Amino acid sequence: MNVRFCSMAAATLLSTAAALLPAVSVASNLPLQPVLTLDAAKRIADGAQAKAKAQGWPCVISIVDASGLPIMLVRMDDAAVLAGVDLAPGKARTAALFRRPSGALEDAANGQRPAVLSARGYVLMRGGLPIEVNGRIVGAIGISADTPQHDEEIAKAGIAALANG
Repeated sequence: MNVRFCSMAAATLLSTAAALLPAVSVASNLPLQPVLTLDAAKRIADGAQAKAKAQGWPCVISIVDASGLPIMLVRMDDAAVLAGVDLAPGKARTAALFRRPSGALEDAANGQRPAVLSARGYVLMRGGLPIEVNGRIVGAIGISADTPQHDEEIAKAGIAALANG
Protein backbone atom coordinates (compact mmCIF):
# COMPACT_ATOMS: atom_id res chain seq x y z
CA MET A 1 0.00 0.00 0.00
CA ASN A 2 2.84 2.41 0.77
CA VAL A 3 4.45 1.79 -2.62
CA ARG A 4 1.18 2.50 -4.40
CA PHE A 5 0.62 5.66 -2.33
CA CYS A 6 4.15 6.86 -3.05
CA SER A 7 3.80 6.29 -6.79
CA MET A 8 0.43 8.10 -6.77
CA ALA A 9 1.98 10.98 -4.85
CA ALA A 10 4.90 11.12 -7.27
CA ALA A 11 2.54 11.11 -10.25
CA THR A 12 0.50 13.93 -8.70
CA LEU A 13 3.66 15.92 -8.02
CA LEU A 14 4.91 15.45 -11.58
CA SER A 15 1.59 16.46 -13.13
CA THR A 16 1.46 19.53 -10.89
CA ALA A 17 5.00 20.49 -11.86
CA ALA A 18 4.18 19.99 -15.54
CA ALA A 19 1.15 22.23 -15.20
CA LEU A 20 3.33 24.97 -13.70
CA LEU A 21 5.98 24.85 -16.42
CA PRO A 22 4.02 26.89 -18.96
CA ALA A 23 3.38 29.54 -16.31
CA VAL A 24 7.09 29.77 -15.58
CA SER A 25 7.98 30.18 -19.25
CA VAL A 26 5.32 32.91 -19.63
CA ALA A 27 6.61 34.63 -16.49
CA SER A 28 10.14 34.62 -17.88
CA ASN A 29 8.88 36.83 -20.73
CA LEU A 30 7.66 39.50 -18.32
CA PRO A 31 9.78 42.63 -18.03
CA LEU A 32 11.93 43.00 -14.96
CA GLN A 33 12.02 46.27 -13.12
CA PRO A 34 14.62 47.61 -10.72
CA VAL A 35 13.83 47.61 -7.02
CA LEU A 36 15.10 49.74 -4.19
CA THR A 37 17.16 47.51 -1.91
CA LEU A 38 17.84 48.08 1.76
CA ASP A 39 21.50 48.84 0.95
CA ALA A 40 20.45 51.47 -1.59
CA ALA A 41 17.96 52.94 0.88
CA LYS A 42 20.74 53.19 3.47
CA ARG A 43 22.97 55.06 0.99
CA ILE A 44 20.14 57.49 0.28
CA ALA A 45 19.40 58.01 3.97
CA ASP A 46 23.11 58.47 4.74
CA GLY A 47 23.42 61.10 2.01
CA ALA A 48 20.35 62.94 3.25
CA GLN A 49 21.52 62.77 6.84
CA ALA A 50 24.98 64.08 5.90
CA LYS A 51 23.41 67.09 4.15
CA ALA A 52 21.05 67.77 7.06
CA LYS A 53 23.87 67.50 9.58
CA ALA A 54 26.23 69.72 7.57
CA GLN A 55 23.57 72.42 7.29
CA GLY A 56 22.34 72.11 10.89
CA TRP A 57 18.87 70.96 9.81
CA PRO A 58 18.08 67.89 11.95
CA CYS A 59 15.17 66.05 10.38
CA VAL A 60 13.21 62.87 9.86
CA ILE A 61 14.10 60.85 6.75
CA SER A 62 11.82 58.22 5.27
CA ILE A 63 12.56 55.89 2.36
CA VAL A 64 9.78 53.85 0.73
CA ASP A 65 9.61 51.42 -2.17
CA ALA A 66 7.72 52.02 -5.44
CA SER A 67 4.48 50.91 -3.78
CA GLY A 68 4.89 53.46 -1.00
CA LEU A 69 5.71 50.81 1.59
CA PRO A 70 8.36 51.71 4.18
CA ILE A 71 11.94 50.53 3.87
CA MET A 72 13.45 52.71 6.58
CA LEU A 73 12.90 55.69 8.83
CA VAL A 74 15.62 57.80 10.46
CA ARG A 75 14.82 60.36 13.13
CA MET A 76 17.86 62.50 13.75
CA ASP A 77 18.57 63.81 17.23
CA ASP A 78 16.80 67.12 17.81
CA ALA A 79 14.60 66.80 14.71
CA ALA A 80 12.85 70.16 14.46
CA VAL A 81 9.30 68.97 13.79
CA LEU A 82 7.95 66.30 16.14
CA ALA A 83 5.22 65.46 13.62
CA GLY A 84 7.98 64.61 11.16
CA VAL A 85 7.75 60.94 12.09
CA ASP A 86 4.31 61.02 10.43
CA LEU A 87 4.98 63.65 7.77
CA ALA A 88 8.19 62.26 6.25
CA PRO A 89 6.74 58.79 5.53
CA GLY A 90 3.58 60.43 4.20
CA LYS A 91 5.56 62.65 1.86
CA ALA A 92 7.58 59.69 0.62
CA ARG A 93 4.46 57.56 0.09
CA THR A 94 2.76 60.42 -1.75
CA ALA A 95 5.74 60.91 -4.07
CA ALA A 96 5.99 57.18 -4.76
CA LEU A 97 2.32 56.63 -5.52
CA PHE A 98 1.76 59.82 -7.52
CA ARG A 99 5.13 59.37 -9.28
CA ARG A 100 5.96 63.05 -8.77
CA PRO A 101 7.26 65.35 -6.05
CA SER A 102 4.80 65.84 -3.21
CA GLY A 103 5.32 69.59 -3.74
CA ALA A 104 3.56 69.30 -7.12
CA LEU A 105 0.41 68.36 -5.24
CA GLU A 106 0.91 71.27 -2.84
CA ASP A 107 1.16 73.56 -5.87
CA ALA A 108 -2.00 72.05 -7.35
CA ALA A 109 -3.93 72.54 -4.10
CA ASN A 110 -2.79 76.15 -3.86
CA GLY A 111 -3.37 76.84 -7.54
CA GLN A 112 -5.64 75.67 -10.31
CA ARG A 113 -6.48 72.21 -8.91
CA PRO A 114 -7.92 72.50 -5.37
CA ALA A 115 -9.74 69.20 -6.02
CA VAL A 116 -6.44 67.50 -5.15
CA LEU A 117 -7.42 68.16 -1.53
CA SER A 118 -9.90 65.29 -1.89
CA ALA A 119 -6.96 62.87 -2.17
CA ARG A 120 -7.25 61.78 1.45
CA GLY A 121 -4.38 60.04 3.17
CA TYR A 122 -1.65 61.84 1.22
CA VAL A 123 0.67 64.58 2.38
CA LEU A 124 0.42 67.54 0.03
CA MET A 125 3.57 69.27 1.25
CA ARG A 126 7.05 69.71 -0.19
CA GLY A 127 9.73 67.27 0.87
CA GLY A 128 8.77 64.05 -0.92
CA LEU A 129 10.68 63.14 -4.09
CA PRO A 130 10.43 60.03 -6.25
CA ILE A 131 13.60 58.00 -6.75
CA GLU A 132 14.15 57.05 -10.37
CA VAL A 133 16.54 54.42 -11.74
CA ASN A 134 16.83 53.79 -15.49
CA GLY A 135 13.61 55.67 -16.18
CA ARG A 136 11.62 53.76 -13.53
CA ILE A 137 10.34 54.96 -10.17
CA VAL A 138 11.80 52.54 -7.61
CA GLY A 139 10.75 54.40 -4.49
CA ALA A 140 10.73 57.79 -2.85
CA ILE A 141 12.30 59.81 -0.07
CA GLY A 142 10.39 61.99 2.33
CA ILE A 143 11.97 64.62 4.56
CA SER A 144 10.56 66.64 7.41
CA ALA A 145 13.06 69.23 8.64
CA ASP A 146 12.18 72.86 9.25
CA THR A 147 11.28 74.53 5.94
CA PRO A 148 9.98 73.18 2.63
CA GLN A 149 13.14 74.37 0.86
CA HIS A 150 15.38 72.55 3.33
CA ASP A 151 13.24 69.42 3.04
CA GLU A 152 13.74 69.35 -0.73
CA GLU A 153 17.48 70.11 -0.52
CA ILE A 154 17.99 67.23 1.90
CA ALA A 155 15.89 64.88 -0.26
CA LYS A 156 17.89 65.81 -3.36
CA ALA A 157 21.15 65.17 -1.51
CA GLY A 158 19.90 61.72 -0.54
CA ILE A 159 19.00 60.84 -4.11
CA ALA A 160 22.36 62.19 -5.33
CA ALA A 161 24.13 59.88 -2.86
CA LEU A 162 22.52 56.90 -4.63
CA ALA A 163 23.66 58.14 -8.03
CA ASN A 164 27.17 58.83 -6.75
CA GLY A 165 27.39 55.68 -4.62
